[in-house]
Amino acid sequence: MSQEQREQRSQLPEQASDVSEQPASGSVKADSGLLRSSGVVSFFTMLSRFMGLARDIIFARVIGAEALADVFFVAFKIPNFFRRLFAEGAFAQAFVPVLGEYREKGSRAALRELTNRVFGTLGAALLLLTLVIVIASPLFAALFAPKWYLNDAFKFNATADMLRITFPYLLFISMTGVAGGILNSYDRFAVPAFTPVLLNTSLIFAALIAAPWFEQPTYALAWGVFAAGAIQFCFQLPFLARIHMLPVPTVDWRHPGVRKILGLMGPAIFGVSVSQINLLLDTMLATFLPTGSVSWLYYSDRLSELPLGVFAVAIATVILPNLSRHHAASSVEAYSQTLDWALRMVLLIAVPAAAALMLLAEPILATLFLYGDVMTARDMSMATLSLRAYSLGLVAFMLIKVLAPGFFARQDMRTPVRIGVIAMVSNMLLNLALVIPLHSYWQVGHVGLALATSLSAFLNALLLFLALRSKAIYLPGRAWLRFALNLLLAVALMMVTLVWLGDHFTSFDASLWQQLSWWQRSSAIVCICGAGFAVYAAVLWACGMRLSDLKGPAKATTSAD
Repeated sequence: MSQEQREQRSQLPEQASDVSEQPASGSVKADSGLLRSSGVVSFFTMLSRFMGLARDIIFARVIGAEALADVFFVAFKIPNFFRRLFAEGAFAQAFVPVLGEYREKGSRAALRELTNRVFGTLGAALLLLTLVIVIASPLFAALFAPKWYLNDAFKFNATADMLRITFPYLLFISMTGVAGGILNSYDRFAVPAFTPVLLNTSLIFAALIAAPWFEQPTYALAWGVFAAGAIQFCFQLPFLARIHMLPVPTVDWRHPGVRKILGLMGPAIFGVSVSQINLLLDTMLATFLPTGSVSWLYYSDRLSELPLGVFAVAIATVILPNLSRHHAASSVEAYSQTLDWALRMVLLIAVPAAAALMLLAEPILATLFLYGDVMTARDMSMATLSLRAYSLGLVAFMLIKVLAPGFFARQDMRTPVRIGVIAMVSNMLLNLALVIPLHSYWQVGHVGLALATSLSAFLNALLLFLALRSKAIYLPGRAWLRFALNLLLAVALMMVTLVWLGDHFTSFDASLWQQLSWWQRSSAIVCICGAGFAVYAAVLWACGMRLSDLKGPAKATTSAD
């Protein structure tokens, strides 16, 4: 082993390193590193998501679903959308594989040169974009909320003003994404996973402490978004310094690594972020619907994203650098086994989560958001409908998160692009087919937006899976039939339990839920969900599934290790 290889391995955390004692002869050992790393990411992501729920509960009490609430959610969603493209979507999927290739095949000096130039080049581009949008915020407000531009001067002007405050968040959070990509490539998953907690902490502080000092409380939330971006960026810098990878920003558009990442980013925007593009288009269309539609979609989408963010994103975060290393090392079997493990893990969470959200949508929403006079029973009923529509697509949303890295780790952007374009066009056609009749006859056009997003997500996931199979990138492991039957049986019995325990709760409308105290609602939901989970886990255990079955794919070890 060369000095350079020893230096690189010394940067890996002990739990993920291959230099620990291994059997002297060739053997096969279950690799628990993926499960352990996913657990770390899931823990901090779950903490962030629960903080996000607390944030949304506070939002519901402070701004509810009134006109300025719709404005804030639009002004926040625009930079948040670009964040998911640059920081979590296209950039991460392009940067991490190239970074892994440099680590596998290049020197440490070349790796530092790459990170310096990526940091400087991306930072300069985002700074320019931020300045343009801050200056031209009315133009972008008209683009993303055309109905307000035409018919509601108050909402339009407020959107333009808030966008000037919230959009610089993109610059900070994208640089945070670069730092997180570097840390993830060194298997330091905990710090990037914890960082979003700071966003929710900042927004909670803005809502509870700063809002009373503003004439319009929603403007305090906009400044909270700005502050959160700067705090998250600064938080990760000491951890980069600790592994001697703190970048020195250098603008260099001609560096081969930078050019390669930029070349991969364009197609990846469509490939990995189709669902986010669809959600943004939904927001634009929702501005044409009655006041409150944007907020109803926001609250229901936030709940549907809880399992998506906690588990699917965590698994995708962990497998991408692993897949990149397998591809660089030409380990075809290990590549397929990693994807197979990720798909099983996602389905174990996605299927029961979707079923539970479908059954308990209204009680959960009422427990979290229905307090005081700001949110009404009608708001809860409308949000319940869109949450059930989103829950239909939850399995597809989560599958996309682990199927897309199967292409990106191989630096194949064309295939997900073609699939992404098909899914996005399908989403728009479904929007027109569903929104108009649902709004015209039942005044629930926002449900059509959520349902169209779910249906297009299934199309996206199916096409990604078929492409992986046709290219022989993914070969399903054994015992999938038994796994599927056990999963369906466990979910079916869980649903019976939820219906039996929650029948008298789910039959209540939101106005009756409002009469219950907070602890009565919370204790009822916790007991029902806890019982459902217990039945689900017990059935899987009775069918023969054990914790050891959740570990990563088998890993060959030899004396060379």
